[in-house]
Amino acid sequence: MGNRRQAREAAVQILYLRDLNPHEPLDDALRRFWEDQAYDSEVREFGETLARGALAQRAALDEQIRRVAENWELDRIAVVDRNILRLAIYEMMYRDDVPPVVSINEAIEIAKKFSTKESGKFVNGILDRIRKDLPRPARTVKPAADTPSEPSSGPPQPEPS
Repeated sequence: MGNRRQAREAAVQILYLRDLNPHEPLDDALRRFWEDQAYDSEVREFGETLARGALAQRAALDEQIRRVAENWELDRIAVVDRNILRLAIYEMMYRDDVPPVVSINEAIEIAKKFSTKESGKFVNGILDRIRKDLPRPARTVKPAADTPSEPSSGPPQPEPS
């Protein structure tokens, strides 16, 4: 298994823990989580970046889920599935260095591993509907010079002249 998959799995676990313990200080929760893990620094860095980004954008991510999840209340979606969706939608919306189809495929595989076989289909359906509304191609990334090192919090700003 690749480092990025391991990082995504760790990020889902962090999001899951945060969903169940929202009042614990994030830095304390992260420290406790990483103490019990044997991941290398690259996995830890990417996993924590994803988790922090998804947590920072949680309201917008949840709104996307609510928008497309017909007949499903957010709190009725399994906690694991809900956090897999949050992570994948975060990548699709805020990480231009990851093609949306990669985020979807990774989410499906993580859902199959951590949830149920049916979860993979459910996650795929939700994410595919969101992907269709994205203002970027599904299979490409922005060129490296245009990709921010940190996720953007809004539309790109013009370069100073």
